[in-house]
Amino acid sequence: MEYKKLILLSVLFGLLIILLVLFFMGQGKEKTPEIASSDLLDKGISGQQEMETKPFVLFFLSEEDSWLHKEEREISIGTTLEHQIERIIEELIRGSEKGLLSPIPTETKIRGIYITKKGVVYVDFSPEFQKDHSSGSSAEISSIFSIVNSIAYNFQSIKKVFILINGTEQETLAGHIDLRRPFLPRYELIVD
Repeated sequence: MEYKKLILLSVLFGLLIILLVLFFMGQGKEKTPEIASSDLLDKGISGQQEMETKPFVLFFLSEEDSWLHKEEREISIGTTLEHQIERIIEELIRGSEKGLLSPIPTETKIRGIYITKKGVVYVDFSPEFQKDHSSGSSAEISSIFSIVNSIAYNFQSIKKVFILINGTEQETLAGHIDLRRPFLPRYELIVD
């Protein structure tokens, strides 16, 4: 009987070691969420895109409070939803015309915009978004929801926004807010 218990304990100990090794080996690797091509909306790009202007509402930060402030702006847009979302984010990067603060460091580039049929947009930023971002949880919350709210407010078909950095899912932007899940808009953070 003692011999069987010893074998059972040895097997369980071996399994525990294997699980720990697998767990710690997978910790350092970031993964990009799997997006099936059948999940993506058809981009419908054909030849030259017509550029027209359209009014959009963007949300910027203020030095005086932690609320998001509306700023209406006429933006030149293309014909695809991806291009329109890209233009909104480019305007957020460019900054406010009313002296408010940009939620995104100016060196940041947009690597890609991907939209699923379920209304989830994946916004892929260059590493500068994370590297040059202000620290602090309130700065992180404001940046994330400036982007999420600016997209969702202007496009009713977008339900959630997923933020990627350099093509991969990241644990946090600056150490506080979990980026491994998509974000719903939070309009309660907006002040008129």
